[in-house]
Formats: sequence, structure tokens, C-alpha cells
Amino acid sequence: MAKPKQEPVKITKAFIERVAIPTEGYEIRWDATVKGYGLRVSSEGKKTFVALGRVKGKLVQFTIGAFGTYTEENARKRAQKVLQDMREGIDPRDAKRHDEALKVTLTTVVEAYVARPGKLKASSKATIERHLRTTFASLAQKPIASITEDQCKKLYRKMLTGGLHGKKGAPGQANQAFSVLGALINYASRQYKLAVALNPVAVLKDDRVRLKARTTRIPDSKVGVVWNMLNQLREDSHNPQTVTSVDLVTWLLLTGCRLSEGNSLRWDQINLDEGHWHLPDPKNSHEVFLPLSTQAVALLNRRRALTNGDFVFPSWGKTGHIADPRDVMKKVSVAAGVRLTNHDLRRTMTNISLRCCRIEKFRTDLLTNHLTRDVTAEHYFDTTNLQWLQPEVQKIADWIEVEAAKASGANVVPLHAAG
Repeated sequence: MAKPKQEPVKITKAFIERVAIPTEGYEIRWDATVKGYGLRVSSEGKKTFVALGRVKGKLVQFTIGAFGTYTEENARKRAQKVLQDMREGIDPRDAKRHDEALKVTLTTVVEAYVARPGKLKASSKATIERHLRTTFASLAQKPIASITEDQCKKLYRKMLTGGLHGKKGAPGQANQAFSVLGALINYASRQYKLAVALNPVAVLKDDRVRLKARTTRIPDSKVGVVWNMLNQLREDSHNPQTVTSVDLVTWLLLTGCRLSEGNSLRWDQINLDEGHWHLPDPKNSHEVFLPLSTQAVALLNRRRALTNGDFVFPSWGKTGHIADPRDVMKKVSVAAGVRLTNHDLRRTMTNISLRCCRIEKFRTDLLTNHLTRDVTAEHYFDTTNLQWLQPEVQKIADWIEVEAAKASGANVVPLHAAG
């Protein structure tokens, strides 16, 4: 049997306090003076102010808020405003969502951005989260919609002149950090329907420092010296971790791979029988099978005898593999006569390929898994199975050994040629 229709009443504080509680579900008591303003009363005793009207012909019921959070007087005024908006075609639910979006913090946006499945690699997530903790720590709990152009300018210039700790300018980190922030604001404007007329990071367009491309590498004349130093260090060391670091640096020089691809290399990525190694998910997300030189095979055979775990370059650390062979790289820098990073070994291998061995750029790019924006290569050419480039990697490794022989003053024939 249907419940009898309740007559409108004058909703007051006194009425709300003495209103009857329904035995089940809820009832709405409508106000006698403001049409569409009501009080929803649930069987649990919860009392909530509501507004009911039409938006462009469609019936919309909007929750204003609970009694206690709102006084009756404030709820009535709010209802009158909401009902007037409805008559003008404005859906209060959209306005509420917009108001909630305006409160979304930078931290909330970062959490949503990095949580997207299959979108970012672990290293990219770590970079974004690091910038949130460091560069943007002062903005982390602020609504992302409140970030201003002036804040961006001040933070960017602070990074340029003093870095995070006020000691040394960090233009590279500044550029990276604000590229990240710009991407986060664009993401937030799409996901939370924020009306951002202009991304505040755009104000930095005229301030951004154009960084000179880094070209540091081992000089051609020092490649042999470095190679001999690594071999000697391996022979002289009784520390397994030092030997592992030496072998990792040697691997980076022979293959030109990125540190993150080399230090985490697993034995299930290696096929010694067929002479290739596998990068299933590199930085550019392009899976590739790469050929091995005889020198690389010799290194791997030596490593196989020293390890019994999953990683080619294991460590006692929490990751299970070497993180950064920095101590060995310091010795490499001394031998080369120039301060070097791990990535400079990739640059060195590329230079040896292009300049010293005269290997064309397209093949060199393939060997370093550096994909060019070439329509033919992208759509018609197999850039995954590259075992056919074994003569090229062999030529590079042999050139290194010849330089090592010259540096030692010996008349040594490369292993490949001797075979």
C-alpha cells in the first residue's frame, strides 16, 4: 500500500528536531514556502537538506548537506540559489564536481598519474615522485588548480641558481621537473575537468635554459688505456663486488646499452648458443634481440662461472644486482683523463661505431636501440631481431682490443681475428 502523500510544511529548526523518523527507508518533507526545498529523513535518523528541480526539462535532485553541517537558515539560502541555477539551466551536480576538482592536490594528481597501468616505467614513476618530494615539496598539498605562474617562476629560478639545496644551480633538473609539472597539470585538467585556460608552466617558455648537448666520452686515444686498466683491475682485485663492477663497466662499453639495461641484466636474457641477448622492455619500450661479440661472450662465460643467481651482475643489495659501479667509474675517469658518467660509455661506443669503425648511423642506432623516426623502419623493417648485425658489434670490439694493444705497446691480434 502506497504511503499517503505528506503535506508541505514550514521547515524550521524546531520542526527538524521533532520530525517523525520513518520505520524504514526514508521520507522527504517538502517546504511550504520554497518549492523544491526539502528535508530527507532516513530510518537511521539522518536528516539531510535537498533541492528538487528541473534542468533543461530533466528532473534533478541535489543533496545540499546534513542538518548539523548546515543550519536550516543556511540550507534554505543554499536551496534557493541551487533552484535558481536549475531554472537557468545550470546543473548543480556539475558545479559540485567542479568545486571538488578545485580541491584536488598535486599529491593526489601524482598518485593517479603514476598508477595508470602500463603507462609508465618504474624509473619514470620514481622520477616523478622524487620531484614531488623535493622540487615541489612546498606545493605537494596545495590544490593543483591554485598553482600560479609566479610560483612556477620563483621555483624554476631557485633551481637554476641554487638547485634544491641552494649550493649549485641545476638547470637540467629544473627543466625536467617543470616538464613533469606541466604534464601533471595537463593531465589534471583532462581528468578532473578543470578549466585551465593556460598551463602556468607555459610562462617559463622564455626563461627555460637551453642546455648544451653533452658530448663527453672516452677520447679515442684513451679507449685502449681504459680497456687495459679494466683488465688489470679485474686481475688484481680479490673483492667479488669490484670484479662485478669492472665486468659491468666492460659490458656497457662493449654494448653501448643504458646502465638500467645492463645492471639488471638476467641470465634468462642471454642466449650464448645463438650469440645474442634480449632486452624485453627497454627505456623506449621497443623489444630487441642484439648480437654478441666474441669479447662479450667471453665476459659472459667468465660471469657464468662466478654467479649462480638470476642476475649477470649480482650484488648483496636489496635489488639483487649492482646499482651503480661508481668506484670503478672513478678509475675509468682517471685513466681517460676526463670525468665520465655511466652514460658516457654509451656515447663512447656510439662514437667508436660511427667515427672509428665507419658503421653507418642507421645500424649504429639499431645496435644501441635508439630508434629513429623513420617511417620505413617503423612500419616495414624488422628492428627487433638484430642478430644480423653481429659483424658490426664484432668490428667495434676488435677496434677496442687493437687500441688496447697499441696502448700496451704489444703487437696483439684481436681475439676475433685470431680465431
